[in-house]
Amino acid sequence: MALNNSHRALGRARTPLLPARRAAAGAGGAAVLGSVLLGTAFTGGAAHANDLALMEDSSSSQSTSAEQVPAADTTSTETSVETLRRGDSGASVEQLQSALNDRGADLPVTGFFGSMTEDAVQDVQSSAGIAVDGVVGSDTRAALEGGSGSVDSGSEATISTTSAPAGGASVSTASTSTSGSAIVDTARTALGTPYSWGSSSLSGMDCSGLVAYAYGQAGIDVPRTSSQQAAAGTSISQSELQPGDLVVWPGHIAIYSGDGKIIDASGSKQQVVEREIWGNPTDFVTYR
Repeated sequence: MALNNSHRALGRARTPLLPARRAAAGAGGAAVLGSVLLGTAFTGGAAHANDLALMEDSSSSQSTSAEQVPAADTTSTETSVETLRRGDSGASVEQLQSALNDRGADLPVTGFFGSMTEDAVQDVQSSAGIAVDGVVGSDTRAALEGGSGSVDSGSEATISTTSAPAGGASVSTASTSTSGSAIVDTARTALGTPYSWGSSSLSGMDCSGLVAYAYGQAGIDVPRTSSQQAAAGTSISQSELQPGDLVVWPGHIAIYSGDGKIIDASGSKQQVVEREIWGNPTDFVTYR
């Protein structure tokens, strides 16, 4: 890979170091499907008001303003609910994916709302007879919580307001091992593919394009850019790496193939290659 990361998109933020990235992922995943978004009123300009005028009616205006907003009106500003759509990520998406799996989907619980999650949402919408737009709003949430049109009529899927277990409990050890082998096998079929920034096919691909291609063929939904792919997964130590996991550098990402080797679309070699882990990776990520 070229030292200047020539394949990274102009203006794209570098993959941050692990603590900062984890903090950012934690903040982004704090909202949970079904929770309310608290509206906050912001006031401005008071510092520029006429101080003398404020003093003249301070005693009367304070008591009046405290009584002007009924409790019911305050509640009405806090009842908007979270809408989830393709491209979102976080704990609320993990909850959605788990609920979809309870209804018969077979999604990796990654916390990223990609094309596979969107397809599963559309299946639920179609079964429930509501608008098929792939967006999880109040109607889709009601269909999930009420079990309308459920693929598995014996269970009622609900979306909890508590955080989902890290990594998702629906993916078994055997299935993740198989997925890891499938990812590596697919990545090896791309060896020799020309490096092409922004592409993700066997006619040309960049580093994140290779990851998106190999993971997609293995049935795992991941974001498209290297920084997003690193942020959407779970950080692990190098000693925990298994084939199919990801090795991350600032602006670059590769697939771990085992025995200390990686498969990556190298900007310096201008093709997809398999080689030893090089330099100083900043993170190791799994979707297991």
